[in-house]
Formats: sequence, C-alpha cells, structure tokens
Amino acid sequence: MTVAPARVLVTGASRGIGLAIANRFAAAGSRVTICARDVSAVAREHPELECIACDMADKARVQALAARVLADGGAPELLVNNAGAYLPGSIHQEADGTFEAMIAVNVAGAYHLTRALLPEMIARGSGTILNVCSTASITPYVNGGSYGIAKHALHGFNKTLREELKPHGIRVVALLPGATLTDSWAGTDLPDERFMPPEDIAELAWTAWALSGRTVVEELLVRPMLGDIP
Repeated sequence: MTVAPARVLVTGASRGIGLAIANRFAAAGSRVTICARDVSAVAREHPELECIACDMADKARVQALAARVLADGGAPELLVNNAGAYLPGSIHQEADGTFEAMIAVNVAGAYHLTRALLPEMIARGSGTILNVCSTASITPYVNGGSYGIAKHALHGFNKTLREELKPHGIRVVALLPGATLTDSWAGTDLPDERFMPPEDIAELAWTAWALSGRTVVEELLVRPMLGDIP
C-alpha cells in the first residue's frame, strides 16, 4: 500500500525512540518537526528535520510550540507524544518534587499539546495521535516510583482520548515498549542484545500509521525477546 507523505510532529526527539520515529517518517518523505529541550545537535546532524526547542514540562512553552505549528501549516496529520523522563526511586524515599516533575514531563506536556492541536484535527476529521507509553504503564515495578505513576496516567490519557475521538475520525494509539537501547540505560553492563533497538519501535509506529483510516491499532505492547529486565 502506498502511503502519502504526512506532516508529523514528534516530541522529545533529540535521541532514542523519538529520533528514530522522526527519521523513519522523514525517510518516507514526510515533513517532520521535532522538539526537545536542546535541539542543537540534532539540527546539525539531521538537517532534514525541522527542530524547535521546547521544554515539554513548561505549559507556556508547550502552548507556544502548538501555536507555532498551527501557524506554519496547521495541525499535523500525526502527533507523536514521546517526550518523557525517568527518575528512579521508591515513593516513600524519592526526593520532594519528583512526583511533580514526572507528571509534568511525562503526562502534562502531552495533555496540553494535544488539547491545543485537537480543535483543528477535529475540524479536519482525520489524524493520528500516538502516545509513547511504556511497559511501566501496565506493570508496576520496584524503584519505579513516580515514573510508574506518570506512565500509568499517560496510558489512562490515551484510553480516554481514544473514546472521545472515535466519532471524529482521529486514531489514538498507545505504544508500550519495554527496555529499548536508549540513553535511559546509559552505563548498564548488559549487552546491547538484551535491548530492543529504537528503530524497531519506529517501525511499529510507521506500521500503525500506514494502515487505512478504517483501522486503528489501539495498543502495541513490545518487549525484548528475553522479556523485561528486572
């Protein structure tokens, strides 16, 4: 099936899964805009991507990002809410402010950006929103703390959005990857083979996008071949 190029916005795409998704769509001819707190390196190395600096934990900056995107061609056909951060710790021991920080970057940023772009997407009657959740969205684990809470909340956001947008022709997809070889695992002594490559996650995002408008992949749960890393 031939898939027409699209306008794509990917958050948190300076590296890892976000950058892999951005590159996959750019390679297919799509106009891809990415954002991250620091986009200087990716702008130099990937001139094919449109790069905007934005801290997704800052509501005002997220709203400014949305306004800029809308003014420069309108709402994207595909929005990938990928921005996130991980701070380990147990709920009773993690530093004060960890909860607020995890909610801000992992949930609130996606919420505010999606809300700002949705009116135009609804008026158009089409589009796809892909929320990069995690296996931590469905499986709590020790030392996950507020990160796990935030990822569960993002999964709930995805489910609610899916129900709300059914009548409007907008697909909502939850991507739930397990351990992926990104900077989140920097310093580990585990071999690369124990992790999924981010390019595999990007290919799944592409597959979910490339289906006809009559079909939606509601959830994609993927883990390394040997399962979760304890």
